[in-house]
Amino acid sequence: MNKPSSDPVISKNTKLSSTSNSNHASIQIDLRWVLDELLEDARISERDYNFASGSRREKEELKWNPIQFLAKFEFKDQHSDDEVLTVERLTEWLAKKSGQRVFYIDPLKIDVKEITSVMSFAFAERHQILAVKVTDEQVIIASAQPFVDAWRHGLEQTLGGKEIVRVVGNPADIMRYTVEFYNLAKSVSGATGAAGQSLSGVTNFEQLLELGDLSSPDANDQHIVNIVDWLLQYAFEQRASDIHLEPRREIGHVRFRIDGVLHDVYELPATVAAAVTSRIKILGRMNVAEKRKPQDGRLKTKGKNDLEIELRLSTLPTAFGEKLVMRIFDPDVLMRTPAEMGLENEDYDRWKEMVSQSTGIVFVTGPTGSGKTTTLYSSLKQLATREVNVCTIEDPIEMVEPAFNQMQVIDGIGLSFSDGVKALLRQDPDIIMIGEIRDLETANVAIQAALTGHLVISTLHTNDAPSAITRLMDLGVPPYLISATVLGVMAQRLVRTLCPHCKRDAYMDEETWHALIAPWKGKKPEKVKTPVGCLECRKTGYMGRMGIYEIMPLSEEVKELVAHSASLSDIRKQAMKEGMHTLRLSGANKIAAGMTTPEEVLRVSPTSSR
Repeated sequence: MNKPSSDPVISKNTKLSSTSNSNHASIQIDLRWVLDELLEDARISERDYNFASGSRREKEELKWNPIQFLAKFEFKDQHSDDEVLTVERLTEWLAKKSGQRVFYIDPLKIDVKEITSVMSFAFAERHQILAVKVTDEQVIIASAQPFVDAWRHGLEQTLGGKEIVRVVGNPADIMRYTVEFYNLAKSVSGATGAAGQSLSGVTNFEQLLELGDLSSPDANDQHIVNIVDWLLQYAFEQRASDIHLEPRREIGHVRFRIDGVLHDVYELPATVAAAVTSRIKILGRMNVAEKRKPQDGRLKTKGKNDLEIELRLSTLPTAFGEKLVMRIFDPDVLMRTPAEMGLENEDYDRWKEMVSQSTGIVFVTGPTGSGKTTTLYSSLKQLATREVNVCTIEDPIEMVEPAFNQMQVIDGIGLSFSDGVKALLRQDPDIIMIGEIRDLETANVAIQAALTGHLVISTLHTNDAPSAITRLMDLGVPPYLISATVLGVMAQRLVRTLCPHCKRDAYMDEETWHALIAPWKGKKPEKVKTPVGCLECRKTGYMGRMGIYEIMPLSEEVKELVAHSASLSDIRKQAMKEGMHTLRLSGANKIAAGMTTPEEVLRVSPTSSR
């Protein structure tokens, strides 16, 4: 939230004042006024007018702005065939009525520290206004009462000559964010005050000599507790997959990863950021005193609808303190169908056939954050019937799932992946999931498990599916054992999917299409979709992510090549002859279906997949 808004500064020549429509100057809009104006503008029918006029407000609704109250009825907009009068449409109508522009509040682009310093919470709440952007010359004020101007004179005296620019905002957003922003600012200010103006005593990189008895805020301080609660709730609301707390010399950056892209959220004073990190470490049962070694932990909390959400915690010692990353695991991930993950048609049939075998090894490959965990857990969830024993060994356990028997690697006591698999083999497993094959010992144990009648599913870090074979050879696994045990390899990446509310038709040139499908030839789709940006997707044009896949079953021909230590190029060519779709070709199919864009596919897929 500390990132300045991307909205352009309003020109001084564009005077947007509450008196731009003289007919409505100094009017405080109420339900009767809104209904009269909507009827006059032919936006609602007389029947809707009478219904809303006679409707009784609940106690909570008495605090609402009239357009909030009207929006709940979802009246048909008489100017459109299929649109209803939502809060957003009514806000746009009110803005047009007042001669002011609409401002959509994106909390990721709001500088909370700046906007809360413009006026007090009491003043903002009393007048139902909120500063949404502050520049050197202007202060943009959002309100849902565009014709009320009584507050302007008092505010102008405190702004030092800055121009006040009025905009119309969604009344529900103004009410909500006024409380959230000021509460957050109060907590940060309170936590900072507890530490004086200190910049934190000790970091890993340097120590600042401090005079006086200044203490850092306590991790259990109520202000810190409030900040952590806000941080987690806000991350869940914004659909973040990761929360990053990054210490710097004087401040701590808070960033969210949303749909694979990092967004700046807030800047905390260094002392407050350190206390927030300590608070989260306490909740995750990590060693708070140990700041020199990386640590892993986990935390479980509840999101909306009381669904439990798991967070995997990871700390890393850096130059100016501990960097903390929280990976958020939504429980709904386990319930996703293959189609929801983007695994469809021939690719799904191939994957299903591989994991349906009773013996052998199946690998899922890809870099960190490519969705391997989601694929493994979703597949294991479907395989984990009451008739089979599913055991996993992970480092760390990503998500706790009752259908599996899960074991965590503990290096401190000598429990490695290889030791864990040896122990699991004595537990009569049917399916074994190994978090990652990192060395020859683990690879050999996995191969022995496959040779003795178990299905083993694991991950490797390679660019594409055929490279998994050469990776195993590099580890020292004999080619004949690879051909005897490996059932297949699936490489995957995650691409952002287009927002269904705003995507529109676009043209794609032949060169881009050829780059996607090479070495194959195919007719370019007449139309593809391109991102536009709307309120639903936060003006990005994208909403959510899905997988693109490259699945290589080891046929007899491929096994023969592997056994004779054939080159990676030869293995890839043979797999493609047998119908293996590369990552880019899989992406091209989703582009043709209007799900994503060429830019996304080219961004995440390796060129070696051609």
